[in-house]
Amino acid sequence: MQKAKIDELTKQLEEATNNWKRALADYQNLEKRVASEKDDFYQFANQQLVLKLLPVLDSLDQLIKLDKYVGDEHLKLVDKQFRDVLISEGLAKIEVLGKDFNPEEMECVETAEGKDNQVIKELRSGYRLKGKIIRVAQVVVGKKKI
Repeated sequence: MQKAKIDELTKQLEEATNNWKRALADYQNLEKRVASEKDDFYQFANQQLVLKLLPVLDSLDQLIKLDKYVGDEHLKLVDKQFRDVLISEGLAKIEVLGKDFNPEEMECVETAEGKDNQVIKELRSGYRLKGKIIRVAQVVVGKKKI
């Protein structure tokens, strides 16, 4: 009778130990997930603000290309300062000209005669924020003439 009681208690102890280990592992996984989500939140907290500023950056790009502002050093300085602030927050332009069309980074708005499946013109710049695509580039993609 004693041996049976000892075996049952040993079994209960093993079961309680296993349950405790599982609960501890679950808790540690939860801590890791919460820390990861917190990091993501802090890393991308300014994403909405940056998205709202991108049209301003687009307007600056267009303004600098206008004939009457070409060579305007004040405008270039403002553009550089604005870009430097956005770059310091993790913004990076997606380079597309001359590259093969990539639907994850680009939106084909138009096709024109040119090297097949290669970007021949950028209509609107695309950007990444800390490596994450926040706006795809709008492009003209080349198509062989038939």
